[in-house]
Amino acid sequence: MSGWYELSKTSNGQFRFVLKAANAETILVSEQYTTHEAAKKGIASVQANSPLDERYDRKVAKDGKPYFNLKAANHQIIGTSEQYSTEAAREKGIASVKSNGPTTVIKEKL
Repeated sequence: MSGWYELSKTSNGQFRFVLKAANAETILVSEQYTTHEAAKKGIASVQANSPLDERYDRKVAKDGKPYFNLKAANHQIIGTSEQYSTEAAREKGIASVKSNGPTTVIKEKL
């Protein structure tokens, strides 16, 4: 079993998706989109960009915890990870997004 996207409507009427690994753990969270179609385009961007290592911006939060952003070719952030305890854990998270990101499975929870 592979991962999937979960597309949902937020409490303020916008749309957001999360990428889930096969174990149902959230591995990437999108920004909010104003339309359903824009959110679907965001998923398509993750599908296209997730296999490419150069699209990952490895960061460290103010509290010292590593995380990453996935960026499109235009350098716009299309998804953000959770914060990890170590850089090695962040690299495992990136590997999981690379592996699960290309999935075409989208579960809509609208």
